[in-house]
Amino acid sequence: MDPHNTNAEAKRCLLSHAKTLRLHTGNLVNRARLKKKCPLSPGEELQECIQATLSSWFSTIEAPTEDLPDTLDCNIPQATDAVIPEEREELKVSAKLFLFESGQSSIRDAVEMACQTLAVSQLDSVIIAAQRLLGDDVKTLAPLQPAWEQLEALVHRQRIAAIGTADLDKDLLEQLYNWAQVKPSSNQVNLASCCVMPPELTAFAKEFDIQLLTHNDPPELISAATFREAMQEGTQHVAADDWRLEWLLRYSIIVKSRGIIKATGYLFSARKAEL
Repeated sequence: MDPHNTNAEAKRCLLSHAKTLRLHTGNLVNRARLKKKCPLSPGEELQECIQATLSSWFSTIEAPTEDLPDTLDCNIPQATDAVIPEEREELKVSAKLFLFESGQSSIRDAVEMACQTLAVSQLDSVIIAAQRLLGDDVKTLAPLQPAWEQLEALVHRQRIAAIGTADLDKDLLEQLYNWAQVKPSSNQVNLASCCVMPPELTAFAKEFDIQLLTHNDPPELISAATFREAMQEGTQHVAADDWRLEWLLRYSIIVKSRGIIKATGYLFSARKAEL
């Protein structure tokens, strides 16, 4: 029997048995493959990262012969750039969180995985991508409130120092500020849809000390079809159709005194759909 086919079959069993897949792309600053293809859009970068990380991991793992795990941790240890404790005060560790499922545990799981992966006890800031939760036509804060309460709980537990939002207009940002126990420290604005900051948003943010930032993330960072395609390529077409994203976290580690990005990468969790 061909050993290659036997190993592929063992890995197929591994993916077939697992219920959860956790992935860490490692530090993209050091990824030569991506540097050659820059500049990439955020969506293209993410698809490339998922495919490349899965491919590297899948080609090197040894499939167990028994006790197949329910959770697969897909990472490339040598590509991870954990924070050295002696350097922590000199670094700002921030993240942006995209939710694809409505489970209450997703935010906590994402933050805990980020802290563990980066070897820090606290993230300096977390921004939640609100547009996926609110939708295009929603003018009420209600869809965002459960997620914000989860972020507040993590602030109280000192796992996050500051929390912010993305793509809230002045009315929704004001609603959030008035309702929240932990006030938003920042709000990202997509310059693709707004070349100039709206004056009313700028005035409100200045009055209540909310930092206005910019981003270029598309409304849909990665589609379900694109994610399945990246999974298929990364796992050598073993299995992908029954996996779906739960959450995605993009982090950055910046040297405060110099404003230099020391590390950036993605973490995500995917769950197998229940048939």
